[in-house]
Amino acid sequence: MNVGVVGASGYAGGELLRLLSNHPNFEISYISAGTNAGELITAIHPHLINFEDKKFETTDISKIKGCDLLFIALPHGESAKLIPQISPELKIIDLGADFRLANKASWQKYYPGDYAGNWIYGLPEVVGPSHIAKEIRVANPGCYATAIALAMAPIIDLVEAQDLVAVAASGTTGAGRSAKISLIGSEVMNSLSSYKFGGVHQHTPEIEECLSRLGKSEVKLSFTPILAPIPRGILATVTSRLNQAISIAKIRELYDLFYKSSPFVSLLPLGQMPMTSSVLGTNNAQIQVAIDEHTSRLIISCAIDNLGKGAAGQAIQNANLICGFEQDLGLRNLAVR
Repeated sequence: MNVGVVGASGYAGGELLRLLSNHPNFEISYISAGTNAGELITAIHPHLINFEDKKFETTDISKIKGCDLLFIALPHGESAKLIPQISPELKIIDLGADFRLANKASWQKYYPGDYAGNWIYGLPEVVGPSHIAKEIRVANPGCYATAIALAMAPIIDLVEAQDLVAVAASGTTGAGRSAKISLIGSEVMNSLSSYKFGGVHQHTPEIEECLSRLGKSEVKLSFTPILAPIPRGILATVTSRLNQAISIAKIRELYDLFYKSSPFVSLLPLGQMPMTSSVLGTNNAQIQVAIDEHTSRLIISCAIDNLGKGAAGQAIQNANLICGFEQDLGLRNLAVR
Protein backbone atom coordinates (compact mmCIF):
# COMPACT_ATOMS: atom_id res chain seq x y z
CA MET A 1 0.00 0.00 0.00
CA ASN A 2 1.23 3.48 -0.85
CA VAL A 3 1.45 5.54 2.33
CA GLY A 4 1.75 9.28 2.82
CA VAL A 5 2.89 11.18 5.92
CA VAL A 6 1.84 14.82 6.21
CA GLY A 7 3.67 16.77 8.90
CA ALA A 8 6.69 14.47 8.84
CA SER A 9 9.20 16.95 10.27
CA GLY A 10 7.79 16.78 13.82
CA TYR A 11 8.77 14.23 16.45
CA ALA A 12 5.70 12.05 15.86
CA GLY A 13 6.20 12.38 12.09
CA GLY A 14 9.81 11.25 12.40
CA GLU A 15 8.78 8.26 14.51
CA LEU A 16 6.18 7.36 11.88
CA LEU A 17 8.89 7.33 9.21
CA ARG A 18 11.14 5.15 11.38
CA LEU A 19 8.43 2.58 12.12
CA LEU A 20 6.95 2.59 8.62
CA SER A 21 10.40 1.89 7.18
CA ASN A 22 10.21 -1.63 8.63
CA HIS A 23 6.55 -2.33 7.89
CA PRO A 24 6.15 -5.21 5.42
CA ASN A 25 2.92 -3.96 3.84
CA PHE A 26 3.28 -0.17 3.84
CA GLU A 27 5.45 1.62 1.28
CA ILE A 28 6.17 5.29 2.02
CA SER A 29 5.45 7.15 -1.22
CA TYR A 30 4.87 10.72 -0.06
CA ILE A 31 6.49 12.73 2.77
CA SER A 32 5.50 16.35 3.31
CA ALA A 33 6.49 18.94 5.88
CA GLY A 34 5.03 22.42 5.48
CA THR A 35 7.67 24.97 6.40
CA ASN A 36 10.46 22.39 6.02
CA ALA A 37 9.54 21.53 2.44
CA GLY A 38 12.66 21.24 0.29
CA GLU A 39 14.94 20.38 3.22
CA LEU A 40 16.71 17.04 3.53
CA ILE A 41 14.86 14.64 5.79
CA THR A 42 18.14 13.77 7.52
CA ALA A 43 18.71 17.46 8.30
CA ILE A 44 15.72 17.25 10.67
CA HIS A 45 15.85 13.52 11.52
CA PRO A 46 19.57 12.60 11.31
CA HIS A 47 18.90 9.10 12.65
CA LEU A 48 16.79 8.21 9.59
CA ILE A 49 19.78 7.38 7.40
CA ASN A 50 17.62 5.26 5.09
CA PHE A 51 16.09 8.55 3.85
CA GLU A 52 19.48 10.01 2.91
CA ASP A 53 19.25 12.39 -0.09
CA LYS A 54 15.43 12.50 0.15
CA LYS A 55 13.68 15.79 0.83
CA PHE A 56 10.42 16.82 2.43
CA GLU A 57 7.79 17.76 -0.14
CA THR A 58 5.15 20.47 0.02
CA THR A 59 1.62 19.56 1.06
CA ASP A 60 0.07 18.70 -2.29
CA ILE A 61 -3.48 17.37 -2.62
CA SER A 62 -2.66 15.72 -5.95
CA LYS A 63 0.13 13.75 -4.25
CA ILE A 64 -2.18 12.84 -1.38
CA LYS A 65 -4.68 11.45 -3.91
CA GLY A 66 -2.04 8.96 -5.01
CA CYS A 67 -1.89 7.41 -1.53
CA ASP A 68 -3.88 4.43 -0.28
CA LEU A 69 -3.35 5.46 3.34
CA LEU A 70 -2.51 8.83 4.89
CA PHE A 71 -1.06 9.71 8.28
CA ILE A 72 -1.58 13.32 9.33
CA ALA A 73 0.78 14.56 12.05
CA LEU A 74 -0.03 18.26 12.04
CA PRO A 75 -0.62 20.69 14.93
CA HIS A 76 -4.14 20.80 16.35
CA GLY A 77 -6.56 22.58 14.05
CA GLU A 78 -4.64 21.93 10.84
CA SER A 79 -6.12 18.52 9.92
CA ALA A 80 -9.63 19.92 9.78
CA LYS A 81 -8.50 22.44 7.15
CA LEU A 82 -7.05 19.68 4.98
CA ILE A 83 -9.77 17.01 5.20
CA PRO A 84 -12.43 18.75 3.00
CA GLN A 85 -9.97 18.66 0.11
CA ILE A 86 -9.38 14.90 0.36
CA SER A 87 -11.48 12.08 -1.10
CA PRO A 88 -13.81 10.56 1.54
CA GLU A 89 -12.64 7.10 0.45
CA LEU A 90 -9.01 7.65 1.45
CA LYS A 91 -7.98 5.85 4.65
CA ILE A 92 -6.68 8.38 7.19
CA ILE A 93 -5.14 8.24 10.65
CA ASP A 94 -5.07 11.70 12.25
CA LEU A 95 -2.55 12.10 15.07
CA GLY A 96 -3.92 15.54 16.00
CA ALA A 97 -6.88 16.36 18.22
CA ASP A 98 -9.22 17.69 15.54
CA PHE A 99 -11.57 14.69 15.44
CA ARG A 100 -11.14 13.13 18.89
CA LEU A 101 -14.01 14.73 20.79
CA ALA A 102 -17.68 13.83 20.44
CA ASN A 103 -18.76 16.75 22.61
CA LYS A 104 -18.66 20.10 20.78
CA ALA A 105 -18.78 22.06 24.05
CA SER A 106 -15.65 20.24 25.28
CA TRP A 107 -13.80 21.20 22.12
CA GLN A 108 -14.80 24.83 22.52
CA LYS A 109 -13.64 24.81 26.15
CA TYR A 110 -10.21 23.26 25.60
CA TYR A 111 -9.22 24.14 22.02
CA PRO A 112 -9.17 27.22 19.79
CA GLY A 113 -10.87 27.18 16.39
CA ASP A 114 -14.07 25.63 15.09
CA TYR A 115 -15.29 22.17 16.04
CA ALA A 116 -14.79 19.78 13.10
CA GLY A 117 -16.77 16.75 14.27
CA ASN A 118 -15.44 13.39 15.41
CA TRP A 119 -14.13 10.09 14.07
CA ILE A 120 -13.85 6.79 15.90
CA TYR A 121 -11.47 7.08 18.85
CA GLY A 122 -8.42 4.96 18.06
CA LEU A 123 -7.59 3.27 21.35
CA PRO A 124 -8.03 -0.36 20.24
CA GLU A 125 -7.66 -1.95 23.68
CA VAL A 126 -10.61 0.08 24.98
CA VAL A 127 -12.77 0.77 21.91
CA GLY A 128 -12.25 -2.70 20.46
CA PRO A 129 -10.14 -3.70 17.42
CA SER A 130 -13.19 -4.99 15.53
CA HIS A 131 -14.94 -1.60 15.80
CA ILE A 132 -11.92 0.28 14.49
CA ALA A 133 -11.44 -2.26 11.67
CA LYS A 134 -14.83 -1.23 10.22
CA GLU A 135 -13.76 2.41 9.80
CA ILE A 136 -11.60 4.22 7.25
CA ARG A 137 -10.83 7.31 9.35
CA VAL A 138 -9.47 7.18 12.88
CA ALA A 139 -8.71 9.86 15.47
CA ASN A 140 -5.49 8.76 17.18
CA PRO A 141 -5.63 9.45 20.95
CA GLY A 142 -3.41 11.87 22.81
CA CYS A 143 -0.35 10.49 24.59
CA TYR A 144 -1.45 11.29 28.15
CA ALA A 145 -4.97 10.14 27.30
CA THR A 146 -3.65 6.76 26.16
CA ALA A 147 -1.71 6.11 29.36
CA ILE A 148 -4.48 7.26 31.70
CA ALA A 149 -7.32 5.51 29.86
CA LEU A 150 -5.38 2.23 29.71
CA ALA A 151 -4.67 2.53 33.44
CA MET A 152 -8.34 2.92 34.42
CA ALA A 153 -10.38 1.11 31.77
CA PRO A 154 -10.61 -2.37 33.35
CA ILE A 155 -11.98 -1.15 36.69
CA ILE A 156 -13.89 2.04 35.97
CA ASP A 157 -17.07 0.62 37.54
CA LEU A 158 -15.26 -0.39 40.75
CA VAL A 159 -14.17 3.14 41.65
CA GLU A 160 -15.83 6.49 42.22
CA ALA A 161 -15.72 7.57 38.60
CA GLN A 162 -16.22 11.24 39.44
CA ASP A 163 -13.14 11.24 41.66
CA LEU A 164 -10.35 10.24 39.28
CA VAL A 165 -7.01 11.92 39.99
CA ALA A 166 -4.08 11.56 37.59
CA VAL A 167 -0.54 12.90 37.76
CA ALA A 168 1.62 12.10 34.74
CA ALA A 169 5.14 13.03 33.73
CA SER A 170 6.11 13.27 30.06
CA GLY A 171 9.31 13.71 28.12
CA THR A 172 9.95 16.94 26.25
CA THR A 173 9.05 15.54 22.81
CA GLY A 174 5.43 15.59 23.97
CA ALA A 175 5.52 19.39 23.71
CA GLY A 176 6.32 19.31 20.00
CA ARG A 177 9.28 20.60 18.02
CA SER A 178 8.63 24.34 17.96
CA ALA A 179 11.27 26.42 19.73
CA LYS A 180 10.31 27.42 23.28
CA ILE A 181 12.58 28.83 25.97
CA SER A 182 11.01 26.54 28.58
CA LEU A 183 12.06 23.46 26.58
CA ILE A 184 15.73 24.20 25.91
CA GLY A 185 18.23 21.92 27.63
CA SER A 186 19.46 24.51 30.12
CA GLU A 187 15.90 24.99 31.41
CA VAL A 188 14.76 21.36 31.42
CA MET A 189 17.76 19.43 32.72
CA ASN A 190 17.80 18.68 36.46
CA SER A 191 14.28 20.05 36.83
CA LEU A 192 10.67 18.89 37.09
CA SER A 193 7.77 21.27 36.59
CA SER A 194 4.00 21.04 36.41
CA TYR A 195 2.32 22.84 33.52
CA LYS A 196 -1.24 23.52 32.35
CA PHE A 197 -1.90 23.45 36.09
CA GLY A 198 -5.41 23.47 37.52
CA GLY A 199 -7.32 21.06 35.27
CA VAL A 200 -6.86 22.86 31.95
CA HIS A 201 -4.91 20.27 29.94
CA GLN A 202 -6.59 19.52 26.61
CA HIS A 203 -6.43 15.73 27.01
CA THR A 204 -8.83 15.86 29.96
CA PRO A 205 -12.10 15.73 27.98
CA GLU A 206 -11.03 12.87 25.72
CA ILE A 207 -10.06 10.78 28.74
CA GLU A 208 -13.42 11.52 30.34
CA GLU A 209 -15.30 10.67 27.13
CA CYS A 210 -13.37 7.45 26.57
CA LEU A 211 -13.85 6.10 30.10
CA SER A 212 -17.47 7.33 30.37
CA ARG A 213 -18.39 5.11 27.41
CA LEU A 214 -17.12 2.11 29.36
CA GLY A 215 -18.70 2.74 32.72
CA LYS A 216 -22.11 3.15 34.24
CA SER A 217 -21.61 6.78 35.28
CA GLU A 218 -20.00 9.97 34.02
CA VAL A 219 -16.26 10.26 34.59
CA LYS A 220 -14.64 13.36 36.10
CA LEU A 221 -10.88 13.68 36.07
CA SER A 222 -8.46 15.98 37.87
CA PHE A 223 -5.28 15.83 35.80
CA THR A 224 -1.88 17.39 36.46
CA PRO A 225 0.83 16.99 33.80
CA ILE A 226 4.54 17.26 34.61
CA LEU A 227 7.42 18.04 32.27
CA ALA A 228 10.25 15.57 32.90
CA PRO A 229 13.91 16.05 31.91
CA ILE A 230 13.88 13.15 29.43
CA PRO A 231 13.27 13.21 25.66
CA ARG A 232 10.46 10.64 25.52
CA GLY A 233 8.24 8.50 27.73
CA ILE A 234 5.20 8.93 29.98
CA LEU A 235 4.68 7.63 33.50
CA ALA A 236 1.11 8.13 34.71
CA THR A 237 -0.19 7.53 38.23
CA VAL A 238 -3.98 7.38 38.51
CA THR A 239 -6.01 6.99 41.69
CA SER A 240 -9.64 6.82 42.77
CA ARG A 241 -11.55 5.70 45.83
CA LEU A 242 -12.90 2.15 45.62
CA ASN A 243 -16.70 1.90 45.82
CA GLN A 244 -16.67 -1.67 47.12
CA ALA A 245 -14.47 -4.08 49.05
CA ILE A 246 -12.23 -6.02 46.68
CA SER A 247 -8.92 -7.83 46.92
CA ILE A 248 -5.83 -6.95 44.93
CA ALA A 249 -5.89 -10.49 43.55
CA LYS A 250 -9.35 -9.89 42.09
CA ILE A 251 -8.28 -6.55 40.62
CA ARG A 252 -5.29 -8.19 38.96
CA GLU A 253 -7.60 -10.85 37.57
CA LEU A 254 -9.79 -8.14 36.02
CA TYR A 255 -6.78 -6.48 34.37
CA ASP A 256 -5.51 -9.79 33.02
CA LEU A 257 -8.94 -10.56 31.58
CA PHE A 258 -9.46 -7.08 30.07
CA TYR A 259 -6.10 -7.09 28.28
CA LYS A 260 -5.97 -10.82 27.53
CA SER A 261 -6.12 -10.35 23.76
CA SER A 262 -3.90 -7.26 23.62
CA PRO A 263 -0.39 -7.79 22.24
CA PHE A 264 0.78 -4.49 23.70
CA VAL A 265 -0.54 -4.04 27.26
CA SER A 266 1.06 -5.95 30.14
CA LEU A 267 0.19 -6.16 33.83
CA LEU A 268 3.55 -6.56 35.53
CA PRO A 269 4.24 -9.16 38.24
CA LEU A 270 3.78 -8.00 41.82
CA GLY A 271 6.76 -6.01 43.01
CA GLN A 272 7.80 -4.88 39.54
CA MET A 273 7.07 -1.26 38.59
CA PRO A 274 6.54 0.26 35.13
CA MET A 275 9.52 2.18 33.79
CA THR A 276 9.64 4.44 30.76
CA SER A 277 12.98 2.90 29.76
CA SER A 278 11.29 -0.49 29.43
CA VAL A 279 8.89 0.71 26.72
CA LEU A 280 11.22 3.08 24.84
CA GLY A 281 10.79 2.79 21.08
CA THR A 282 7.84 0.39 21.34
CA ASN A 283 4.05 0.36 21.16
CA ASN A 284 3.90 -1.31 24.57
CA ALA A 285 2.24 -0.24 27.81
CA GLN A 286 3.22 -1.55 31.24
CA ILE A 287 0.81 -1.40 34.19
CA GLN A 288 1.01 -2.07 37.92
CA VAL A 289 -1.85 -1.88 40.43
CA ALA A 290 -2.09 -1.50 44.20
CA ILE A 291 -4.62 -0.67 46.92
CA ASP A 292 -3.83 2.05 49.43
CA GLU A 293 -5.53 0.47 52.45
CA HIS A 294 -5.14 3.66 54.46
CA THR A 295 -7.39 5.67 52.15
CA SER A 296 -9.24 2.85 50.33
CA ARG A 297 -7.95 4.18 47.03
CA LEU A 298 -6.91 2.17 44.03
CA ILE A 299 -3.57 3.25 42.55
CA ILE A 300 -2.48 2.40 39.01
CA SER A 301 0.87 3.13 37.39
CA CYS A 302 1.21 3.04 33.60
CA ALA A 303 4.27 3.62 31.42
CA ILE A 304 4.27 4.20 27.66
CA ASP A 305 6.49 5.84 25.07
CA ASN A 306 4.70 9.08 24.18
CA LEU A 307 6.00 8.78 20.59
CA GLY A 308 5.17 5.06 20.41
CA LYS A 309 1.91 3.92 21.98
CA GLY A 310 1.19 7.61 22.59
CA ALA A 311 1.48 8.61 18.92
CA ALA A 312 3.17 6.91 15.95
CA GLY A 313 3.06 3.30 17.16
CA GLN A 314 -0.62 3.51 17.96
CA ALA A 315 -1.27 5.23 14.63
CA ILE A 316 0.27 2.27 12.80
CA GLN A 317 -1.69 -0.13 15.02
CA ASN A 318 -4.88 1.64 13.94
CA ALA A 319 -3.75 1.68 10.30
CA ASN A 320 -3.17 -2.07 10.44
CA LEU A 321 -6.72 -2.56 11.67
CA ILE A 322 -8.46 -0.43 9.04
CA CYS A 323 -6.34 -2.05 6.32
CA GLY A 324 -7.24 -5.59 7.39
CA PHE A 325 -3.85 -6.58 8.83
CA GLU A 326 -2.92 -8.01 12.25
CA GLN A 327 -2.77 -5.07 14.65
CA ASP A 328 0.83 -5.75 15.69
CA LEU A 329 2.24 -5.98 12.15
CA GLY A 330 5.45 -3.97 11.98
CA LEU A 331 5.25 -3.22 15.73
CA ARG A 332 6.82 -6.28 17.31
CA ASN A 333 10.11 -4.59 18.19
CA LEU A 334 11.48 -4.75 21.72
CA ALA A 335 12.44 -1.75 23.83
CA VAL A 336 15.83 -0.05 23.55
CA ARG A 337 17.63 0.55 26.84
